[in-house]
Amino acid sequence: MLKLFKYLSKRDWLLVAVSVGLIVLQVWLELTMPEYTAEITTLVVSGSKSLRSILVAGGKMLACAGGSLCSAVVVGFFIAKISASFAKNLRAAVFEKVQSFSMEEINRFSTASLITRSTNDVTQVQLLLVLGAQAIIKAPVMAVWAIIKILGKSWEWSVVVASAVGILVMLILVVVIFALPRFRKIQSLTDNLNNVTRENLTGVRVVRAYNAEDYQEAKFADANAALTRNYLYTGRVMAVMNPVMNIIMSGMSLAIYWIGAFLIKDAAMLERPALYGDMTSFMAYGMQVIMSFMMLVMIFIILPRALVSARRINEVLRVAPAVSDPARPVTPPEGVTGEVEFRDVSFKYPDSDEYVIENVSFKAGKGDTVAFIGSTGSGKSTLINLVPRFYDVTKGEVLVDGVNVKDYKIEDLHRKLGYVPQRGVLFSGTVDSNVNYGYGAEQRTEEDVKRAVEIAQGKDFVEKMEGTYSAPIAQGGTNVSGGQKQRLSIARAVIRDPEIFIFDDSFSALDYKTDRVLRSALKKETGDSTRLIVAQRIGTILDADKILVLDEGKVVGQGTHSELMDSCEVYRQIAYSQLSKEEL
Repeated sequence: MLKLFKYLSKRDWLLVAVSVGLIVLQVWLELTMPEYTAEITTLVVSGSKSLRSILVAGGKMLACAGGSLCSAVVVGFFIAKISASFAKNLRAAVFEKVQSFSMEEINRFSTASLITRSTNDVTQVQLLLVLGAQAIIKAPVMAVWAIIKILGKSWEWSVVVASAVGILVMLILVVVIFALPRFRKIQSLTDNLNNVTRENLTGVRVVRAYNAEDYQEAKFADANAALTRNYLYTGRVMAVMNPVMNIIMSGMSLAIYWIGAFLIKDAAMLERPALYGDMTSFMAYGMQVIMSFMMLVMIFIILPRALVSARRINEVLRVAPAVSDPARPVTPPEGVTGEVEFRDVSFKYPDSDEYVIENVSFKAGKGDTVAFIGSTGSGKSTLINLVPRFYDVTKGEVLVDGVNVKDYKIEDLHRKLGYVPQRGVLFSGTVDSNVNYGYGAEQRTEEDVKRAVEIAQGKDFVEKMEGTYSAPIAQGGTNVSGGQKQRLSIARAVIRDPEIFIFDDSFSALDYKTDRVLRSALKKETGDSTRLIVAQRIGTILDADKILVLDEGKVVGQGTHSELMDSCEVYRQIAYSQLSKEEL
């Protein structure tokens, strides 16, 4: 938890210092009031005829109460500003950290868990600051100060207060022992509930198509019931506290008055007024001691879950991304553009013992089209994901323009690339904002967007949409078809005018005619750019300058279409499974 405090700004720390001072002032004012209560009680019991003395003492008491109120209001305002600023900085830090993650870290945490950590967990820590900050400072100060005030007044009354405090300490231990483990579990169960909900919403079409609503409802009900059971358990533990604390406070009041009655009865007549005053002030101080421990109990109600949340946030923040900028990044070389080379590259996932890709070597020159084909799971997508450093190679080197990709600043490397993923990804916004996306968007014009959409063969459907290039796109592109989504994703890569295009099976949702026309337009309009294409269709890669055939992570054939038809059995099998001899 303490590690997160570095996200407090200098202004926040200044407000913390002022708040601490105001809280100490508030405690002093509240602990001064019982002295005036005792003074007024003594004056009344002794039969004092001086109304002025009583009014003066009462006025001072009211002034203390007013000062305490003003101090509490100002501290509450400052704490609200501190907690809001802290939560903002913490969310920004988590989001920025997640942005730097490679696919390895994303897969380690899961999307649902990262969403929970960025939202719910930050809220829990913020809640601790809002509700607990005053109590964490005020409770110990008030308890110690009040105990010092009552020491020496009467050992009998001191024993009563000490007994009440002892019972409260036992109550706190019960919370720590029984509730803390459940609070830890609640956050992981929240992750699970979010995961089930997200999975159901993203796959709603499949759920309905397979009449699996009952199955999904049962799955959600199980996750929901597990979370509810934990909430009910912790709620029951906490529910015991209020009545127990009320019993302790009422019992302490009764004991103080009962003991006070005996002390006053046995005291001399002249000592009785002072004992009346001591009893009322002792009652007030005792109540403040108990209230201090009640505040500590409140902290212990909030603290366990906040500590779990803080630990989960720290797990994200302290992760060192597997893919990061080098200590001394290389400046992109001049004169060489669009050259990609793999030198004896092998790769395996961090949690795996087997290589997904083994000993792959090839070179793509400027303007070349290099295609990758193979059976499902042969490593095609993994291979091209090594170019933008979504993963780093285990062995060998990947070079872009003659420089190892690990020596580039990641931002400089990505500026060279136009990447189109296997599944077209669209963001909530407009056609224009989705195509003109990322670095350099401010410099590009509407004409650039139109040209990119036209090259990607999206002009016809975009200009039929209401609003054309300003037409709204729903989150995830749910209001456009799969083929339209792919074409807009391709247009997003085209508008960057990159040195290297990476198409990860990006034509699979297109019909054969659109596929052919789009590739022809790409070759004509972006002929100087190198194209790396992962494909399942033979028709998509027939005219590639070089085709690599992958089988179980190894290159089993390399050459043009005609060369591979003569020399590679795996390629021939793929080709004949899709097209007849006459078509080939």
